[in-house]
Amino acid sequence: MGFVKEFKEFIEQGNAMDMAVGVIIGGAFGAIVTSLVDDIISPIIGMATGGIDFSSLAVTVGSANLTYGNFIMAVINFLIIAFVIFCMVKAMNKVRKPAEEAPAPTCPHCLEEVKEGATKCPHCGGAIK
Repeated sequence: MGFVKEFKEFIEQGNAMDMAVGVIIGGAFGAIVTSLVDDIISPIIGMATGGIDFSSLAVTVGSANLTYGNFIMAVINFLIIAFVIFCMVKAMNKVRKPAEEAPAPTCPHCLEEVKEGATKCPHCGGAIK
């Protein structure tokens, strides 16, 4: 099978298209979360902590300048973003209504649960319409 033909089959699969849509939506969602963190949450945290900025922390080892403050800021930003995403997903799950399952059929004679489509109750032997 030719390379181009294999690639065409891969692209035509539903999974590849679903993944592409997920990546695009994920990028857009990432921009929203980044804006929320950078423009709203980080300034509030900055006011609460007195404007602490770890990014200027560094140590020089030989001729190398290790800016470990940037790493600390990256970890803090990750934790903030992870918390915001957790809160947003939790809120979306509350809004989304769970799918209601249809109640299982019951025998009209003994009121026991029976399988869907049963014509005779396995518990009492009564006829089910």
